[in-house]
Amino acid sequence: MGNDTIANLMTSIRNADMGKKKTVRVTSTIMTDNIARILLREGFIEDVREHKEGKKSLLVLTSRSRERKEKRYITAPKRISKPGLRIYSNYREIPKVLGGMGIVILSTSQGIMTDREARKKKIGGELLCILW
Repeated sequence: MGNDTIANLMTSIRNADMGKKKTVRVTSTIMTDNIARILLREGFIEDVREHKEGKKSLLVLTSRSRERKEKRYITAPKRISKPGLRIYSNYREIPKVLGGMGIVILSTSQGIMTDREARKKKIGGELLCILW
């Protein structure tokens, strides 16, 4: 049985949100690093730092405060494609989340990207997760 690092990232973010924690520490992999950079670029989190503890590398994500209403913050991250069941989509069938308010993160042949970027480049891929 393997580890699902994307599901661990989503669960850590969800638990930190419910517990009103400001920072989240997750194991750093190439996939979690790319997803964290997308979350930073889209404005869902405030900061991403890499932290080393001995040989272990961690990502420290700083969440946005909910006090400002114009800022975006994560309320319900959801994993779509799982290790036991991969979900693929072409660019025409990529779902829109809340009419474009949320994002879908995809793994494509050109790297990890959001649904808007994939539609613009007209490429599909594996649907990793939904954030709103």
